Amino acid sequence: MPSEKILSEKQEKVAKLTELLNNAAAGVLVDYRGITVEEDTKLRKELREAGVNYFVEKNTMLRFAMENAGLSELTKVLEGTTAIALSNDDQTAPARILGKFSEGCNDERFFLKAGFIGKDLYNEAGVKALSKIPSRDVLLAQLVGSLQGPIQKLAATLQAVVDKENGAA
Repeated sequence: MPSEKILSEKQEKVAKLTELLNNAAAGVLVDYRGITVEEDTKLRKELREAGVNYFVEKNTMLRFAMENAGLSELTKVLEGTTAIALSNDDQTAPARILGKFSEGCNDERFFLKAGFIGKDLYNEAGVKALSKIPSRDVLLAQLVGSLQGPIQKLAATLQAVVDKENGAA
């Protein structure tokens, strides 16, 4: 039986994890066994630059925190080594970065387990599908680009009408 001090420390840790999960816009659980320190350092740097909080936590602590946060369905994947990536802003950043990294690991050294966006839960296949979605900035650039073409054609047509009328006068 753990002492009161250890038990209260664990309860505080679960409360902090629960708060992180509740505040997160999205999260992804991965199995990281077998990746090198160099690969892990590079991955952590990329996640940090994208504003994603990535850390390793004991499965039992995550299990309690996920149940408290209403993500109890995700507890089914909490076996073996588990790391979690949480983003408070970008809903696709954890899946996009970790999905790209897992594709680079063609073996079973690193793989996606599950994830969530808000209260929507995704299995491994769902997280892989999310990882293919471009970032918000890229999507906005694509939208602007697709709107820009018709507007340029309209401006050119109007200019041609004005030039024709000026030439006729």
